[in-house]
Amino acid sequence: MATTQYNLEYYFDTAQELAEKVAAKADQIDEQRQIPAELAAEFAGKGFFRLLQPSSLGGAQLEHPDFLKILEIFADSDGSTAWCINQNNVHATNVLRMTPEAAKEIYSDDHAVVTNGPPTSAVKAVSCDGGYRLSGRWNFSSGITHATWVAARASIELYGRQEPRILLIPKDEVTFVDFWPVHGLRGTASFSFEADDLFVPEHRVYNPDGIPRENGPVFGIPTTLLFATGFSTVALGIAKSSLNIAMDLAGKKIPGRATRLLQDETTTQRIIGEAEAIWLSAKAFLREAHGSVWEAVTASEPLTTEKRVMLRLAATFGIQKAKEVVDTAYDLCGSNAILDTNPILRRFQDIHVVSQHIQGRPTHFETAGQFFMGMEPQGNF
Repeated sequence: MATTQYNLEYYFDTAQELAEKVAAKADQIDEQRQIPAELAAEFAGKGFFRLLQPSSLGGAQLEHPDFLKILEIFADSDGSTAWCINQNNVHATNVLRMTPEAAKEIYSDDHAVVTNGPPTSAVKAVSCDGGYRLSGRWNFSSGITHATWVAARASIELYGRQEPRILLIPKDEVTFVDFWPVHGLRGTASFSFEADDLFVPEHRVYNPDGIPRENGPVFGIPTTLLFATGFSTVALGIAKSSLNIAMDLAGKKIPGRATRLLQDETTTQRIIGEAEAIWLSAKAFLREAHGSVWEAVTASEPLTTEKRVMLRLAATFGIQKAKEVVDTAYDLCGSNAILDTNPILRRFQDIHVVSQHIQGRPTHFETAGQFFMGMEPQGNF
């Protein structure tokens, strides 16, 4: 199990170096629908799939605000890579819910990565001597091509009722399914996997709602809000990058029948100003809501409903407003936007996949609305 610890400067500097490599391979990542094996191995070797993992188990255990800054660095280069960094790192915090035996079994490998995906309705886990027999299919398993283990969610019967459990399986024991026919976040390698009457020993099963074995600020934040905050950060990073692309083009392009650069048009100047205001307000809201939650967990205070609802609201708002900003940048690029050679196209496709994810769905606004009107908020927060 990795034990080498680095200072924060190492992670920021290395993130910049890795992000440059990602940018150079962005087309390849998109075309091959995965982070290249050698690059993913470098990520793992330099600790970038253990950023939130507890130091007692070989991780960096970065403070979450610092982790979000690293996500911003990668999101500027490629949305798919940033998505995997968030997905795989947040899921690694579950190591404190696993049995110590399973945690050691998995993370004794310095390059270990666990991926997960939502189960289909046909998933079944049947109790047997020493564990469970598992069958079914799980989709959208981001980063599965560079993962070493998969985490399969299933319901088990316990005390006469169905309870959620995560069953951990070495990747080479499941069947890989090449199903990721998308236009957007293609490079996340969010393929599927299947199991057919596969035995999973009891020690590789854990409760996703279980209490972590160790204390620590990041482990006091609900997993769903860790995912939401990270994905919102990725979305806002995609948006900022898109604006920069549009402004760069505006400084070079003279539209048809025009006599001056696009940036010299007052309409363009207004559009950019409004888009920047939207982006800045969304980012500020996310920082404020996340900062409030982080302040509470670092003080070992219980998270109030208000703090959790506000972070859920800010994360969803960030994703939706990021989409609005990217759409604005895409429109500003005109006919150039539809070309594969224009990096705005991939970002346009990526953000429209991010906004369709469960963490970005506008239905989360209903949860906030219920809270503001004095009702009992419903939803995942």
